[in-house]
Amino acid sequence: MRLLLIVSLAAFGVVASTNADDSALVKGRALSEAFLGRDMSQIWPAMTPELRAALGDPATLRNLRNQLEQTHGAEADAPQEDVQDQGEIQTYRRTAQWTKSGTQLVMQWSFDPQGKIAGFFVRPAQTVAESRFLDYQTKAVLRVPFRGEWFVFWGGRTLEQNYHAADKAQRFALDLLIRKNGASYAGDAAKLDSYHCWDQPILAPAEGVVAGAVDGLRDQPIGEGNPKNPAGNHVILDLGKGEFAFLAHLRKGSVTIEPGDQVTTGQELGKCGNSGNSSEPHLHFHLQTTPDLRAGEGLPAFFENYRADGKMVGRGEPIQGQVVAPASPN
Repeated sequence: MRLLLIVSLAAFGVVASTNADDSALVKGRALSEAFLGRDMSQIWPAMTPELRAALGDPATLRNLRNQLEQTHGAEADAPQEDVQDQGEIQTYRRTAQWTKSGTQLVMQWSFDPQGKIAGFFVRPAQTVAESRFLDYQTKAVLRVPFRGEWFVFWGGRTLEQNYHAADKAQRFALDLLIRKNGASYAGDAAKLDSYHCWDQPILAPAEGVVAGAVDGLRDQPIGEGNPKNPAGNHVILDLGKGEFAFLAHLRKGSVTIEPGDQVTTGQELGKCGNSGNSSEPHLHFHLQTTPDLRAGEGLPAFFENYRADGKMVGRGEPIQGQVVAPASPN
């Protein structure tokens, strides 16, 4: 549920390049070579303030590079490269087998509209989780669970669009935030209340019964996750017919509903926060088959009557890079 994937060394064919942007390819290749060569001087200044705040200092990058070498060795052969253009976000990925561990690792750099590094990870190559629900149609009538325009940071059915796609339960999950002038915050990136989505109302996407609710976990400082409580303060709604909605990373003290409560569409459930395993304030949303985060299967979430990039959508799935909003401001 982390918004910015920094580095994961734990376990959690040629890829064709489509709509590749030459500048992203050149930048990604240069940054990868710099990282592998332990030259962090061109990497650190090119990162967004949020990512720098999450990492702490350039020494973290060097330590991560050293850990990579100790665990995996070096790239054994020429990497396979791929560039994807996902709306406002461009990603460069390189995949190679490593000498010491024999593991195939993926290194990915994500660039924001200004060309800044907004995300970075190195991790074992993943595959999209198998799902028997690829053709599933959401039964509940869903509305987007917020007011105003929100940016889809992760969303879609491919790993390039959505790192959640590797997880069976979160196969179709969304991570959303608010961006203004191309940034998710204004002012000091280390302060939670600098983020545009901080403390914004999170609304029930449909009528249902509260199947679970957690409040009281602290909102994590920027750069500090809480993997023991990945969802943080959150609400689980039983929408009926085997559909359960998860809304996570809510602000401490903002969740006032309790299990068993009946809620109506658009009712406020809490406020957007940064609790749980979150790297900056955002909303995590997904549907699955059970109220148990670790034992369910993800379900596609088709929302109705919303706007995507200013255009009306009668029914659809938001994807990475889109700006989505309810059809009406109320």
